[in-house]
Amino acid sequence: MEEIQEQLAALRRRIARVDRKYADGAPSPPKLERPRSAGFIQDLISGTVVSTPRGEHFETEKLWERHRRHGSIDISDLAELPEDLLAELSDGAITRAHPTKWAFLDTETTGLMGGTGTYAFLIGVGSIEPAGFRLRQFFMRDFGEEASQLHRLAEYLAQFDVLVTYNGKAYDQPLLETRFRMARARHPFDRMEHLDLLFGARRLWKLRLESCRLVDLESQILGVERQGDLPGEMIPYCYFGYLRTKRAFDLVPIFHHNAIDILSLACLTAIVPFAFRSPETAALGHGADFIGLARWLDRAGRQDEALQLLRRAVDIGLPDALLFRTLWDIAAMEKKMGRENAALAAVTELAGTRNPYRVRALEALAKHYEHRERNYAMALEMTRTARGLEDSPAIRRRETRLKARLERSLPLGLQ
Repeated sequence: MEEIQEQLAALRRRIARVDRKYADGAPSPPKLERPRSAGFIQDLISGTVVSTPRGEHFETEKLWERHRRHGSIDISDLAELPEDLLAELSDGAITRAHPTKWAFLDTETTGLMGGTGTYAFLIGVGSIEPAGFRLRQFFMRDFGEEASQLHRLAEYLAQFDVLVTYNGKAYDQPLLETRFRMARARHPFDRMEHLDLLFGARRLWKLRLESCRLVDLESQILGVERQGDLPGEMIPYCYFGYLRTKRAFDLVPIFHHNAIDILSLACLTAIVPFAFRSPETAALGHGADFIGLARWLDRAGRQDEALQLLRRAVDIGLPDALLFRTLWDIAAMEKKMGRENAALAAVTELAGTRNPYRVRALEALAKHYEHRERNYAMALEMTRTARGLEDSPAIRRRETRLKARLERSLPLGLQ
């Protein structure tokens, strides 16, 4: 019994020690503070919260100094671009404008389809200046900051005369105009001439490149390979994730993506318009690029220049499918300009080899020999060769007609 009493006494003493230890209350676990960068973009990206009459938003700025390069382009070259560079590509809408008056704009949005429910949560504007290339980005940390963001954008664009975008006529500008209307504010685009570089880039490179997306032109034309870039289709999801979690770190790739898009747009503007401004001295390295430029010149009524570029493309070298189409275009253009001998030479070359335009070339030769030279025997030979390659009612009718004409033209003894 005494042994049990001793054990109980020892237990009471142990409990008493525990009670004394926690007499002042149990220690609370250390309080962990969430890093401000989890929800405050201004603590993660160098910039500032800007106050306007319409509220607040966030802005950041970046400068690529003039001694730096972006792929094949020196940043210092941008300030030396001629004032009339955009005249031809804009069909005369932008006759003269100093490069420091060009605003390069791109948006990152909450959706890719547009519409009144789509917001431009990040708007980047690049500009050329003596110090280099400057980028200003306007960011709304929540939907309630849109009015303030747009107010500052309009103020900032007031210093520029020309808007340069990539697919901006179909997407960025209409989207922003909608957002200004929704915010009951006047948009700044009516007073600015707009050059969408996408159209010129497609004319030059669609025959050679599988895609003319800006990121593809970066690698194929500028020689820039992005590292760890965020795909454009993921950007809306990342922004909605930020709104839900307030983790500003997730926004960093979006700011970077927008910045490189705008810098590449500016550097491509130092390449594409030059080709349209001086086609004869265009610094293009592939025959297919000259064909795209020649077709634009042809539509503009500048056939002589177009022909020169088409022949230059053939001399440089083309894949077979494009080569035969180009020879056919040369023949058609020579005929249109009244140069029958040159057209005949091109058609004869096509008729002598296996290619998709051989039948058409043989038919063209048959017409020439029938109507121009009255050589019905040669015309019939061309027609029969064409029919052997591709039979059709039109070719059979021509063959029948030529046989009859040939018989009527022969002396009686040879009929």
